[in-house]
Amino acid sequence: MSIMILRAPFTLPRWRQHSLMAVGIVTLPLMLVFAAAVGDMPVSYTNAGKAILNGLGLGSYVLPQVEEGIVWQYRMSRALMAACSGGGLALCGLVMQAILRNPLAEPYLLGISSGASLGAVCVMLLGIGGSTLGISGGAFIGACCAFGLIMLITHGMTDSPPRILLAGIAGTQLFNALTAYIVSTSANAEQSRSVMFWLLGSLSGVRWPDAILALAVVLAGFMVIFAFSRALDTFTFGDEVSTTLGVPVTLVRIILLLTCALVTAVMVSIIGAVGFIGLVIPLVTRMLCGPGHRRSIPLTFLIGSHFMILADVVSRTLITHQVLPIGVVTALVGAPAFVVLLYRSREKTYEPFIKRIAGHLPVPQRVEQHQSATGGG
Repeated sequence: MSIMILRAPFTLPRWRQHSLMAVGIVTLPLMLVFAAAVGDMPVSYTNAGKAILNGLGLGSYVLPQVEEGIVWQYRMSRALMAACSGGGLALCGLVMQAILRNPLAEPYLLGISSGASLGAVCVMLLGIGGSTLGISGGAFIGACCAFGLIMLITHGMTDSPPRILLAGIAGTQLFNALTAYIVSTSANAEQSRSVMFWLLGSLSGVRWPDAILALAVVLAGFMVIFAFSRALDTFTFGDEVSTTLGVPVTLVRIILLLTCALVTAVMVSIIGAVGFIGLVIPLVTRMLCGPGHRRSIPLTFLIGSHFMILADVVSRTLITHQVLPIGVVTALVGAPAFVVLLYRSREKTYEPFIKRIAGHLPVPQRVEQHQSATGGG
């Protein structure tokens, strides 16, 4: 049996992986303070930290009202949303690549992004739902409908990974076509500009209720995904090996895909479609950690969060008095990075890794029995 995955030529020793995770955990709050201090109206890091402590109820510092309002009400909620969306989308990309055994899989593969875009466009241009539903509500309903369609096509996600992949591609093209039709027939120039800005991803409209919702969803998704880290290791080698090791393949796949769908739908409904996070970050993590998921899951979340916070800062500061769609920044960085990763990677068989994985699973003897029965080595 041959398992083809991207080569990991820069895999770090285990102690360095743990050190990298520790550094990421320590620097994440510092990154949030940095993002809250930087902008068109500069705020000192000391005042930004005090404003955050005041907002958390951990301090009662006297600060200029304008500075405190900008830091806590605008920048901090935006920075937290960036961290949640970056980490969540990166995690979903990692899971999709493992389940579908395809390094090019990403969270938007199940048509969730295109469905959310269609829902948002229906609210913005057709007035469906009006002020009651809102753009985020319409986007979330559209994402759920898109995922429901893919579930229907793939018989509840019980089909093989290639069929799920093809169904996702078909659904994505369908919803993209419907979105393009509505925009071209119902929008004027100003509306088209607003739609385009949302489709490219934007954190401008994020407020604390959005950030808190995203935080709750991402933390829940992280716990579910981490609980199935060993199962994700076995998915790397196909459904037969996973079944042999006692993993309920269909049930685990449905749970993980539903988790990814929920996380992605919430993120896209709030900030729009932000590309390359769920595609590039998991590839970088695998190059640093190797194929195992117990360490790559938290590291993927941390790298995705840091990257998205930096992208948000760049989008706010690159052009004076103008905010770029964050999807533009992630694409400008992610596309060249993806090309470099493809150029420096080549396919390689990782047969010995089966025995390393089996050594940490409940029934390691079954792997050798399976290989003997199938003639694999």
